Amino acid sequence: MKKIIAPSLLSADLAFLYRDIEMINESEADWYHIDIMDSSFVSNISFGSLFTKYVKKYANKPMDVHLMILHPERYIKEFKAAGADHLHIHYEACIHLNKTIFSIKEYGMKVGVAINPHTPVYLLQDLIQEIDFVLLMSVNPGFSGQKFIKQTYQKLEDTKDLILKKDSSALIEVDGGINLENASLLFKNGADILVVGTTIFSNYNPKKIIHRMKNNI
Repeated sequence: MKKIIAPSLLSADLAFLYRDIEMINESEADWYHIDIMDSSFVSNISFGSLFTKYVKKYANKPMDVHLMILHPERYIKEFKAAGADHLHIHYEACIHLNKTIFSIKEYGMKVGVAINPHTPVYLLQDLIQEIDFVLLMSVNPGFSGQKFIKQTYQKLEDTKDLILKKDSSALIEVDGGINLENASLLFKNGADILVVGTTIFSNYNPKKIIHRMKNNI
């Protein structure tokens, strides 16, 4: 089991973005997580490809980009050019899911499929062998600082079972409401990657928070 921490820049201080990028570079964090929102699929609007390109300019770790948008297939080339290493698309937002997955792969990026809290894991059974990540939303997507949905633990177990049943190499990523207490439980129960925003960036010593999460302290 891996223990990957991906700080979410949605919770960073945008007035001091370069400072926060450098903090992640110097920390034990593994990836940058960037949420792209279009105010249609979710009721918020956030970053775009230009923001991603800026972060890539200074980042020295992989870029984990989460498209919370309608018609993600239209923007694959754009985010590849901006520096995305991983591209997550939502099961609920993608009409031609298999086609979009293969298109992302053709551009040389790793691909993840995200599912909202109400979406059952079994819907991924026909594509689990084709993807690199399953991104379990542990809050309703759109805003940082929400409370963790406890049903995620059952979905995590269901996802592990599906991966084993289908002999898939997909890693499990969990995003939303993660703190020091549930981070330990999520890793213990099979999560490989945790996307963490408010808990890291609201603390006076974010590097220490990342260290504690990585080491179950």
